[in-house]
Amino acid sequence: MSTPTLQSHIGGRWLGSEPAAALRSAINGTPVAHTHAEAIDFAEALHHARTVGLPNLLKLDFQQRAERLKAMAKFVNEHKEQLYAVSAHTGATRADSWIDIEGGSGTLFAYAGVGANELPSGNLVHEGPAFPLGKTNQFAGSHILVPRGGVAVHINAFNFPVWGLLEKFAPGFLAGMPCIAKPATATSYLTEAAVRLLLSSGLVPEGALQLVIGGTGDLLDRLGVQDLVTFTGSADTAAKLRINANLVRNGIPFNAEADSLNCAILSPECGPDTPEFDLFVKEVAREMTVKAGQKCTAIRRAIVPRQHLDAVAHALRARLNKVVVGDPAVEGVKMGALASHAQLADVNERVARLRLNHGAELVCGGEGAVPLGTGTQHGAFFAPTLLLCNDPLHNHAVHAIEAFGPVSTLMAYDAASDGLDEAVALAAKGQGSLVASLVTRDPQVAAQVVPQLAMLHGRLHILDAQAATESTGHGSPLPQLKHGGPGRAGGGEELGGLRAVKHYLQRTAVQGSPAMLTAVTGEFVRGTPPLDTGVHPFRRHFEDLQIGESLLTHRRTVGEADLVNFGGISGDYFYMHFDAEAAAASPFGARIAHGYFVLSAAAGLFVSSAPGPVLANYGLDTLRFVKPVMIGDTIQARLTCKRKIDKAKKDAKGAGQGVVAWDVEVTNQRGELVASYDILTLVAKKG
Repeated sequence: MSTPTLQSHIGGRWLGSEPAAALRSAINGTPVAHTHAEAIDFAEALHHARTVGLPNLLKLDFQQRAERLKAMAKFVNEHKEQLYAVSAHTGATRADSWIDIEGGSGTLFAYAGVGANELPSGNLVHEGPAFPLGKTNQFAGSHILVPRGGVAVHINAFNFPVWGLLEKFAPGFLAGMPCIAKPATATSYLTEAAVRLLLSSGLVPEGALQLVIGGTGDLLDRLGVQDLVTFTGSADTAAKLRINANLVRNGIPFNAEADSLNCAILSPECGPDTPEFDLFVKEVAREMTVKAGQKCTAIRRAIVPRQHLDAVAHALRARLNKVVVGDPAVEGVKMGALASHAQLADVNERVARLRLNHGAELVCGGEGAVPLGTGTQHGAFFAPTLLLCNDPLHNHAVHAIEAFGPVSTLMAYDAASDGLDEAVALAAKGQGSLVASLVTRDPQVAAQVVPQLAMLHGRLHILDAQAATESTGHGSPLPQLKHGGPGRAGGGEELGGLRAVKHYLQRTAVQGSPAMLTAVTGEFVRGTPPLDTGVHPFRRHFEDLQIGESLLTHRRTVGEADLVNFGGISGDYFYMHFDAEAAAASPFGARIAHGYFVLSAAAGLFVSSAPGPVLANYGLDTLRFVKPVMIGDTIQARLTCKRKIDKAKKDAKGAGQGVVAWDVEVTNQRGELVASYDILTLVAKKG
């Protein structure tokens, strides 16, 4: 059977038939695929993305693109076994591949949720609130976010061929930005399979996703001011790409997530007789062996109290010696191979430097793996290797040389009576990391150490016995939290829910009259003349409601009985509402109405009680009680349609629904604002 030639997907077609470099199986060294020899026309790729991909994406809005992402996630899950079969060649176990493949589809699901729950209809986000820029609110300002109108170039590392693609594709797609993805060559055969799968779904608009097999050529030199670049890989490569003359000249954003020497710190109170000691050992061993240690977040430095050093070394050695290395298809194998033979050579070279040139002692491993399975003698296997550095404060190499495999270095610190300053200093020697774990039983230790660690780490994982029952672990970036770190880790930021989407959007300040801001943002800005249709807004279906449609209610005077009755119903007998003498001595000088009574009374003023299109009130946002309401004050409310989001939802009978946010202003008899908030409602569509 001939070895297939991988193809790039450029300009809407698959390119490549002439074989070039052979890509070998990490398990047995046999060729899996060849890269293609044909040159890529990157001018064509960019032209296709800009003239086909971008318009196709912007025909959809945030909500519709979120729906597409959800459908893509389901499609990947339905066809995941195709990817698992290919992933086996990368040396990954089933569990390793699960992180990559189903972690990737899970990221698609996560960003589908971000879009559905946090983004509006349309292609403009009002990053409010708007605020007056003059004394009479005739001139106001705010911020908007819009699609950049450019192309995202994603350059990915070899270790997560599927997740690496999708964790960048998802927020960019949601933001309306076509992408050109360039995976690391070593495992590009798996990325190609993932892209083929996605494109076969029919869910990816033409031009929204292109694939580069091989080098990037002059791609970065051709980018324009609306484009951006994201990179995952080594710190050295990130440094070279960052100073590309075209990127610098045009101010093109460059987001890097680079490998770093992440650490885990064991707190002194976590002795061998504590659950946290065992958790630390398990966490370090797991980070060394999952994906054969080929994770940018893996624990490279295990920092432990000197009094526990021997116990940790003994426990880790015992655990690592039980790890069975070999072909993941063989029963009982717990760790597979490195992703390529080039990677094997690199890890061997770096471990040798740490041991021979820089005095790191061998605790276990280091003599090469004896893997299980037929043909594995030709594979890229490396034994789990634990090193020990006796003088980490003065040994620079252990904080600078990273063996990107199943390798970690133990180092001791002396715990002082006043804290873990030496442990923090050792962590800082990594000069910026993606993640650090602190294993402690003492909340006060966490309170003291975390702010110090945060200066040089992108994420901090605090582990104790309580968290362990649900913890996703040191090395698992989550779509909801940022992924990235300062310094050596690249200084970038990926993931993080809505934060990641905003990286692909342009933020612009907008100034003008409230009416102009309302028109631009699609969201009512106070100061805009209200729109009175003569129909109560709650009687209007979703499609008919207009932004700015408003109702000014009748008035209600607050009396003594209101406070007494509300206190009786709610059980709220706070002294400010009932103790005249104490209230007189307060800053208010008299008894005041319950804030929640004002809220309830306002609802009584504006609610239309008969059945109608408004189906449910499911929350309040931005609630503020601005001024006290006294006995004898008269209140009035203004209800205004502030924002509409068409989520394309339907009820059990197939009737459509949308979400409407209502701006509510409650004023007193002097026209002073006493309460301000947004109400969120589900509103039916016609038919």
